[in-house]
Amino acid sequence: MYLDHFGLSEIPFRITPHTDFFFSGANRGATLDALLYAVTHDEGIVKVSGEVGSGKTMLCRVLMERLPNTVAIVYLANPSLSRDDILYAIADELNLKLPENLRSSAVIRALQEHLIALYGQGRRVVVLVDEAHAMPAGTLEEIRLLSNLESNRHKLLQLVLFGQPELNDILARADMRQLKERITHNFQLEPLVRDDVAEYLEFRLRTAGYKGPNVFSPQATKLISEASLGLTRRINILADKTLLAAYSDNTHQITTKHVRAAIRDCEFSSATHPGPKKPGQPRWAAAAALAITLIGASYFMATRTAPPIAQPPAAVTPPPAQPVSPTPTTPPPPTGLPPPPPAATNSSPVATTPAPPIPETPAAPASLLDTSLKSGKDWIAAAPGNRWFVQLFAVEANRAEQAEQFLRKAKAAGVDMEQTRAYLSDLSGRMRYGVIYGDYASPQEARAAIQGLPADIRDKKPFIRPINQLR
Repeated sequence: MYLDHFGLSEIPFRITPHTDFFFSGANRGATLDALLYAVTHDEGIVKVSGEVGSGKTMLCRVLMERLPNTVAIVYLANPSLSRDDILYAIADELNLKLPENLRSSAVIRALQEHLIALYGQGRRVVVLVDEAHAMPAGTLEEIRLLSNLESNRHKLLQLVLFGQPELNDILARADMRQLKERITHNFQLEPLVRDDVAEYLEFRLRTAGYKGPNVFSPQATKLISEASLGLTRRINILADKTLLAAYSDNTHQITTKHVRAAIRDCEFSSATHPGPKKPGQPRWAAAAALAITLIGASYFMATRTAPPIAQPPAAVTPPPAQPVSPTPTTPPPPTGLPPPPPAATNSSPVATTPAPPIPETPAAPASLLDTSLKSGKDWIAAAPGNRWFVQLFAVEANRAEQAEQFLRKAKAAGVDMEQTRAYLSDLSGRMRYGVIYGDYASPQEARAAIQGLPADIRDKKPFIRPINQLR
């Protein structure tokens, strides 16, 4: 409905996962990189937790796309599977046909033989479990037993659990201790803070084909951030409704008026987490930012009288260039030198004073990103393979200015720039800039270093990684 109005090629804020719209900011890209490494190189269970609507399923879908062809993927989206059903579900995903009503031990034995055959072909198998927090305890225990399947030297099955924070509570129970001990990597998807929300909105619009100036005013972005609690699904819902409201008003600028109309049209539950934490400020109160009443989607169309469809803002034609007086290319003589002699009026040879040399223009100082990339390249090449570091930031390669901006903020916040490095990598399937910090002998040292970072940097949720993930 509003696509032509804003010059869009597709809907930018769908709530169903569309991997072309994966937002790598707010540490999502770095988390994806770490997941890819963990799945292809590690042998423990991986856990990814986050609130409802924080982007877990999107991350899972992108992970599936980016995994190499040597990885066989088993995706389990039904959390209500019993412990027997999950074995048959995995076998079915692997195209392993089994007779019905086999005992669990026979199914596991058949699975192990099939996995050994795949391993012999150079293939790894990863099982991605969505909504793991809703699984019965018996099914989770069966998952633990599946992690025991191994050849003489290697695990045959890699498990990744995606779930809401309730999954952490389940794993904290005494009867889940053995499963929890098998988890080697824990990732948490935090809500987006206000700056992330602004980047997210612009990224989705540009990906959908928008080419004009930013349509969301700063005040509108702030209100969306508060009302959504930083959850991407809610951001999508609100942003979609604000575009419709702006279209109904025949305007290309989204204001707080349109956002408030969108909020009134939603019925977000207030029984959720308190939202993203802003540095130096208390967490937002959920109830204060949510909708009061529900209005039908026809609200926007019923209150207008079909204005003509407006075209996207036309490009402003610059005024004709005015003639500019030529500027001398030779600098004036240095102070203290006599003026040059007058020009000769005849053809006789005349001795002339050579013009002073033009001083060289000093080279512009290297950007922080350039300097950090060089130190990062040297460190990654030279550091031993057992070293650890802290991942501070990651962004798509076509957004180098954001990496530069982050480095400047880190420097201003007091981060030791001698320990701060950058890299450019395509290990995740797309070229990305990353900003990393420190050089540590153990994960414990790296975790301790996070606590010493400035609060503004800690609020970006840095996490530790081994150097091998960058090689």
